[in-house]
This record gives sequence, C-alpha cells and structure tokens, in this order.
Amino acid sequence: MEKKYFTDSDMFEALLSIEKQLVAAAWKPNVILGINRGGCVPGVYLSHKMNILHQVIDVRLRDHKMPPDLSVLKNAIKRNEKILIIDDINDTGATFNYILDHFDKVNGNIRFAVLIENVQSAVTVDYHGSEIDKALNPQWIVFPWEEWNSQL
Repeated sequence: MEKKYFTDSDMFEALLSIEKQLVAAAWKPNVILGINRGGCVPGVYLSHKMNILHQVIDVRLRDHKMPPDLSVLKNAIKRNEKILIIDDINDTGATFNYILDHFDKVNGNIRFAVLIENVQSAVTVDYHGSEIDKALNPQWIVFPWEEWNSQL
C-alpha cells in the first residue's frame, strides 16, 4: 500500500481549519479529549491554541487487548461539559462508532474532529481538516509522530 506522509505543516493547517469551523458553528468546547494515541498530539496543540483543557481517552480497538477506558469521558458528561473528541484520522469510523454506541452525542454536547476524514467512513465527524477517499486512493497515512519513531 502506498504511504502518504502528513507533515507538521499539514497538521497545523488542519487544526486551523478545525478551529475556524468551531468558530463558525459558534460552538466552543469546555474540554478537548484526544483519543490515545493519534489524537493526543493534535488535541494538545488545539487545546493550547484555543486555551481549553485537554485530556486523553483510551479507545484503541486495533491490536489492543485491554478494553477502552472512557472514564474521563464519563466524568466530563457528568459535569455537563461540551466535549470535543479529536483523533488523527477517521478511517473506518470504528472508534467513533464505539463511543456513539456507549454515549450517543448527549444532546449535542459531544462533537468529533479529525485531521483527516475518509469520506468512506461509517461515521461522519463534525469537523475535519481535510478529506480523502480511500476507496479511490487506498493510502496509508503516516503522521509526523509515527515517522519520528522510525528515526530512533
């Protein structure tokens, strides 16, 4: 499978686009939850840019034997916070479907954002930086934090 390298510049452009979409929607979250691991870096950057608390939720469905830990999300819901859940890519929609199966969107208080939205995904996110169609171009996206690991 062909690899496509998503650069730091691509990430910053995507995050600026997401921020603009949030402003245009007049919806500001109280907390940004980065999905471990791909959503951590974009979540931290966006939280600093928007001056919003960042926390991590652990929803690793591929190659992970432990059940997802959504306690941080449960606590934010109990506090009736507006929650933005961010990840690097919405590839198949499995991660977001898992969250929706357990929490729904709690009266619009949970919204989803990704750097890259695959238009073929089973779930459409609320905000995204860019779109791809993996049915037409089945690429493996390599994010900056993944490439760095191969240079050690």
